[in-house]
Amino acid sequence: MKVLITGSTGMIGSAFVPVCRERGWEVVGLSRSTSAGRLRLNYDHRIVASDILDPDALLRIFTREQPAIVIHMAAQAFNGSSWELEHYTHQANVLGTRNVLNAVRNACPRARVLLACSSAEYGDVQPAECPLVEDRPLRPITPYGVSKVATENLGYQYFKNYGLEVFLPRLFIHVGTGHPPATAIQNFARQVALIARGRSEPVIRVGRLDTARDFIDVRDGVAGMMRLLDHGRAGDPINICTGEAVTIRQTLDLLLELGGVRAEVREDPALLRPTDEPLLLGDNRKLRALGWERRFPFRDTLAGVLNDWMQRTT
Repeated sequence: MKVLITGSTGMIGSAFVPVCRERGWEVVGLSRSTSAGRLRLNYDHRIVASDILDPDALLRIFTREQPAIVIHMAAQAFNGSSWELEHYTHQANVLGTRNVLNAVRNACPRARVLLACSSAEYGDVQPAECPLVEDRPLRPITPYGVSKVATENLGYQYFKNYGLEVFLPRLFIHVGTGHPPATAIQNFARQVALIARGRSEPVIRVGRLDTARDFIDVRDGVAGMMRLLDHGRAGDPINICTGEAVTIRQTLDLLLELGGVRAEVREDPALLRPTDEPLLLGDNRKLRALGWERRFPFRDTLAGVLNDWMQRTT
């Protein structure tokens, strides 16, 4: 069995590698040449330098490799960054996904395809609507959310029109090690690590702290997506989430406690977004019906992230 993972040097893509290798699968990772140097894993898999925005190169690679499974994780993956990178967000997430699906359709149409969709698709959410079920209307309010609705719709189009076996996991916020400081948790953990090491003044710069999110350990998320591939239905969106929400303030307090750090918390206008959903909490009954169970408590996940940043800031 051969699996091809786009974005295999990213946090989620790289987390798939050991899981696939444990099953005895051959793993081929696609990564831009500028990203391959970030890979800090010892797992045995082959990396092919390519860009999902190059359809001719993708078609050649998919024709040569003939994967049985395609896990498409390459994207502009940050909701907050999409305000500053709106054009690139749509280019990478929409056009890039179309290029991947076209390569599968023309080179290996029997492959199972897993597309990284997102909870940001739900968009304009009121707390009373939570937990969010998969058939709730999608009203995205960020460029990233809009691009992920298009990603999911492309997947459904290729499933419905061309018979591709496309699986549509809606990923709530995945948390793990090796991520850049482009999300609240990673940014906070980096600041706490710098303060703990005496390399920064005891000030934590923050955006909004009153919002709440359904955070999931990347290892639990990957386990859920593997369950979807094994037992789920193509063309049917499914939430990848814990079913529990934590406020950003609680997350920051936990990181400060774990780091043994006291610091002033100061709002930074640069970290505020034009809009921000007050609560994103998913209903995971469909995921649990596939036999998935959560393994990693949120506190343990944060401890791992902070430890990672302590090592990265030496």
